Amino acid sequence: MSLSLSGSTRNLPQYGALVAVLLANWLLFPDFFSIRLQDGRLFGSLVDVMNRGAPVALLAIGMTMVIATRGVDLSVGAIMAISGAIAATMTQAGWGLSAVLAASLASGLLCGLWNGVLVAVLRIQPIIATLILMVAGRGIAQLVTEGQIVTFVSPDLAAIGSGSFLTVPMPVVLTVAMLGLTALLVRMTALGLMIESVGVNRLSSAYAGVNTPVILIAVYVWCGLCAAVAGLIVTADIRGADANNAGLWLELDAILAVVVGGTSLLGGRFGLLMSVVGAAILQAMNTGILLSGFKPEFNLIVKAAVLLVVLLAQSPALTTLLPRPRGAQPIKPHPVAPKRTTP
Repeated sequence: MSLSLSGSTRNLPQYGALVAVLLANWLLFPDFFSIRLQDGRLFGSLVDVMNRGAPVALLAIGMTMVIATRGVDLSVGAIMAISGAIAATMTQAGWGLSAVLAASLASGLLCGLWNGVLVAVLRIQPIIATLILMVAGRGIAQLVTEGQIVTFVSPDLAAIGSGSFLTVPMPVVLTVAMLGLTALLVRMTALGLMIESVGVNRLSSAYAGVNTPVILIAVYVWCGLCAAVAGLIVTADIRGADANNAGLWLELDAILAVVVGGTSLLGGRFGLLMSVVGAAILQAMNTGILLSGFKPEFNLIVKAAVLLVVLLAQSPALTTLLPRPRGAQPIKPHPVAPKRTTP
C-alpha cells in the first residue's frame, strides 16, 4: 500500500497525467489557475476541479480497498442516493443535524455490511453481490423520498456541500479528512498488509492467520461509509435529493479513478493518494471538455478511451511484447503443480 511516492518513481505517470491535463486547460483558458477569495471562500477553476471532484474522490478511497481485495462495489452510487434521500427527508421533517448525519452515515455502514456479508460469508461474487444493491438501492431511495424530489431549507446541512473551512470548500476538507483517516488506518496498523494479502491470495492469507471474512466485510463497510459521505455532500450542495439521479453511474467513475491511480483490478498493492489523483485527473478532463464547448456526452467517450489505455498498459499480454530494459529478466509464470491422477 502507498500514500506517497516514498522515493519511488512508479507514480510519476499519474502525476504527469494530472499536470498535463491541468496545463492543457491552462493553455485553452489562461485564467484557469486564477484563484480569488470571496465571501470567506476560495473560488476559481482549479478550486472548482477539487470541489466537484470530491464525491468521486471519496468513492475512490473506499473503492480502492475493495479492489485491493480483488473485489468491486457497483452499489456506491445507489448508497449515495440512499444517504442523500435519508438526509433530505429527515431534514424536511424537522430532525436536527446530528440525527440526520447519524442516520445517513449509518445507512452507508449498513449497506456496506450487507455487501460484505454477501461476499465474505455467503461467498457470492462481488460484482453480483453489489449489483443486487445497485438495483435495489435505487428503489430504497425512491421509497424514502416517495418518488419525489425532496428539497429542504437548512443552512447547517447546506454548509456541508457549499460551505468552507479556513477558506477551503467543505467537500475538499471532508475528502482530505477521509483520506487521512483511511491512510492512518491502513498505514499505522496491519490492516493494509492484510488487505493486500487477501487480494494477492485469499487462501494463503487465511493459512497465515488473517481473518479473511472480517477483512472483506471491513473494506465493504468502509466503502459504504465513503459513499454515504459523498451522498451527503451532493445532497447538501443542491439542497435536495433526487433518488433517480443522485450518484448515477458514479461507481464507474470511482472504478476508473482507482484504475487510473495504478491499483490493479487483480488486487494486491494499492495507493489511496493515487486514487484521489485519478479522480482529480477525471474531473480536470471533465472541466476542460465542458469549458471547451463540447457536449457532456463527449466525456463518456473520453473516459472509455482513458480506461482502455490504462488497462492495456496494465495488461501482462501487452507488456511482454514491449522491449525490456537491458539485463531485465522476463516474468515467468508461477509453476503449477501437476494434477494427481488415480489409477
